[in-house]
Amino acid sequence: MKRLLCAFALLGLAACHSQSSPPATTGAADAPAAARPAAVVSSPGTFYRVYRGLLPGQADSITLHLVATPRIFDEAGTAHLGSYYGPDGHPYSLQGQPTTADSVVLFDTSPEQAVSAAGTDLYWRLRPEPGRGTLAGTVGGRPVRLRQVLPAAGTLTFAVRYFADSAAAFPKEAKSPKGRISWQALVPVGGRAEVRQTLEADMLRDLRGDTLGGLPISNLSTLYKQQRQQFFSDYRADATDLRPAPADTAEYGSYGIGMSYESQAACYVLCQQGNLVSLAFFTYDFSGGAHGNYGTAAASYDLRTGRRLRYADIFRPAAERQLPALLAQAVRPLVGLPPGAPLDEQLLVKHIPVTHNVFLTPGGVEFIYQPYEIASYAQGEIRIFLPLAAVQALLREGLPLAGSRTVAQR
Repeated sequence: MKRLLCAFALLGLAACHSQSSPPATTGAADAPAAARPAAVVSSPGTFYRVYRGLLPGQADSITLHLVATPRIFDEAGTAHLGSYYGPDGHPYSLQGQPTTADSVVLFDTSPEQAVSAAGTDLYWRLRPEPGRGTLAGTVGGRPVRLRQVLPAAGTLTFAVRYFADSAAAFPKEAKSPKGRISWQALVPVGGRAEVRQTLEADMLRDLRGDTLGGLPISNLSTLYKQQRQQFFSDYRADATDLRPAPADTAEYGSYGIGMSYESQAACYVLCQQGNLVSLAFFTYDFSGGAHGNYGTAAASYDLRTGRRLRYADIFRPAAERQLPALLAQAVRPLVGLPPGAPLDEQLLVKHIPVTHNVFLTPGGVEFIYQPYEIASYAQGEIRIFLPLAAVQALLREGLPLAGSRTVAQR
């Protein structure tokens, strides 16, 4: 049941192809395709902030990375997305729930976190305290206060850019279904120029979904325009081919819900410490059928160079043989399997494959398996964290972790 709740929380971010007569509005941050100015600012209605504080019942403070964006196609208000971690470097993801601009409601999607009988332990209910730079409220029904951590002058941080648009499948029809696209991206600001430029280029490649580095890349606004044009072109072609007879139910007008396509992308910080930053690139797509498809691709970057760290940059070759056993051991408590029980009692596989969808944290590495890779859609994404103590011997030298003195040469 917990995994099913997690899957629903993820889909909540995408508004699940709502039929609530959304406005056909060009994006809040749809800037011209010309080169962006040197001083990048966040789009209206967005922010990226870092908070620290103690969670109820814990002795060590946590760091929360939080992104806010508008809910342009749904009800008025703000959407949030984020991640938090403690001194052990184990990240936990948070999905925002619909809320007003003056509050933050987050849902903890991590199966490691305990759930009370009423399920309230999953929720963070917070409000900003005016003039204090803090968030105050409850986590699991118990009081908490988190203070905002401002970046030091000149250090690297991120601006939030937001784009959104919609198009009618049949522009001449008043009740035409619509295709909707929205992008939320992070853009590095501050820090050394050469590092920032390398980091920005690699982040754009990851936003585009490149599996190999080094491919030419345009600026963010141009990339969004290209993706938007392709999405609308494909949508209208599909709509023409699949134009159905009037639906049996009047709830959705003359067309069924499957004619309202959705494409969403969002980026948030998983962790940042010292010379390391790891990001999540979340996507959701609905193009008809029983449900949409979603997934998170993770990426780590070395802030000494700005360069992306892929699986082969993180692990030694021998790791491929040793990781399956470590992953199998760590996944069991996440899916409710006792030691020794066959994995396929809860999963779709008998052995855990080594995914290259992996990222570094200050305290270890996390592997992300998207829906259907090793588990059912209802179980959601499976994220397996391995602490440094378990994988230290498998890591390459020179990684941007505490105690590392040299830059990795790969």
